[in-house]
Amino acid sequence: MRAVQVSELTGPAALRIVDVDEPIADGESLLVDVKAAGVSFPELLQTRGQYQLKLDPPFILGGELSGVVREAPEGSGFATGDRITALAPFGGAFAEVALVPSFAAFKLPDALDFGQGAGYCMNYHTAHFALARRAALQAGETLLVHGAAGGTGTAAIQVGKGLGARVVAVVSTDEKAEVARAAGADEVVRSDGDWRKEAGPANVIFDPVGGSRFDESVRALAPEGRLVVIGFTEGSIPTVSVNRLLFRNVSVVGAGWGHFAFERPEYLREVAAALDAMVAAGHVDPIVGRRYPLEGVRDALEDLDGRRAVGKIVLDLEETA
Repeated sequence: MRAVQVSELTGPAALRIVDVDEPIADGESLLVDVKAAGVSFPELLQTRGQYQLKLDPPFILGGELSGVVREAPEGSGFATGDRITALAPFGGAFAEVALVPSFAAFKLPDALDFGQGAGYCMNYHTAHFALARRAALQAGETLLVHGAAGGTGTAAIQVGKGLGARVVAVVSTDEKAEVARAAGADEVVRSDGDWRKEAGPANVIFDPVGGSRFDESVRALAPEGRLVVIGFTEGSIPTVSVNRLLFRNVSVVGAGWGHFAFERPEYLREVAAALDAMVAAGHVDPIVGRRYPLEGVRDALEDLDGRRAVGKIVLDLEETA
């Protein structure tokens, strides 16, 4: 089978498409024919050895996929032919065939195609964890989303709407503004303008950007507001003067979804059910941006690195197999 291999930790340019043996069913995991794979910031970091999960080269890249079950262990709740969306916690998703643990696999709602399924697990579970559990977003509150046109940002918009919030999206271009509106944002403001004044005080701010945006976000919180930190795509890790939190009665909370969720399989199932309900209600409809063939993985990651991505970037294996 074809797969994307990381042979040295020097970034996307060093990735190679290789022919390797297919994985073998082990009686515990699902053997899956991969139809599409999601491209996310963790993969970019892994090509440089900068992600918290350290893998020694050579390894097959990719943490998220959709596909069809080829073999399933007895008692797993899955059967041959099931359409699934799944996480690959230790890599291996950027390949034509993958092994995934059954606790990290979920049946793909009929309303979603494989491209959408490739962007359904990681981004939407992260958004739900950040907003519902860590920030305790309530119906009627105002949610402000930074990086609102990317895979994580569009997921946050839709999960926020599913939780009953008014959603304000912060974007950097007109093209990204259209994507945020298509995702369901109630209002869109530009990051190169006075977004804090235009957006007004926010009860919850979803921040995957970090850097200089962080300080302004703390100031943009309403009393008892919560700034939930997802990541640092701008590159720099900000700090906060805690006296500002004290005097303004606001909070900054972290949302490290993966480490939390993988130790709690029952929690993963609960969130999957909540997200499926949001799909059925019409709130969640993953927005897929550009689709690349497997051979285009370097371009996909470089677009992500250059913050040129809109919607979820996907490797499409259906058309290139």
